[in-house]
Amino acid sequence: MNNADLQRLTEEWSLAAFHRPFTHRIFFNTRLKTTGGRYHLDDGHIDINPLMYTEFDLANLKRVVLHELCHYHLHQTGQDYHHRSTAFRTLLAQVGGSCYAPLTSKARPRKVKWVYQCSGCGITIGRQRRFNTRRYVCRRCGHHFYLKNKKRTCQQVASLL
Repeated sequence: MNNADLQRLTEEWSLAAFHRPFTHRIFFNTRLKTTGGRYHLDDGHIDINPLMYTEFDLANLKRVVLHELCHYHLHQTGQDYHHRSTAFRTLLAQVGGSCYAPLTSKARPRKVKWVYQCSGCGITIGRQRRFNTRRYVCRRCGHHFYLKNKKRTCQQVASLL
């Protein structure tokens, strides 16, 4: 798939889902590593991570493009286009866009230096920075955390679960 195919598909998806034309440009940006796409407020064009299509499928690409089109159409109509707004959330749910882009092969693994475990429910969480275990509690059960061990990667923390 090239940029012309992406432009054609986006114009079709915009008319089908939003009943509004997409009049700006959309193209693949190979510099994007962890994000699925990006809508530019200044000139209205959209960048899409090509890995959303090459590593996944057309359905995933459509969900990412619909997400960016929600930002686009809300901004073009003068409404609140941020992720936190209810207008964005309801529009995203109506059109079937994705909230999050899946992880690609280019995403770097997160370093986990500190591993904490809840004294109540036993859930294990990893953090890059230390936190005060007397101040913060588990949101599941309300018990305090304790420092289990340190300097682990995300894969090692996942194996602890």
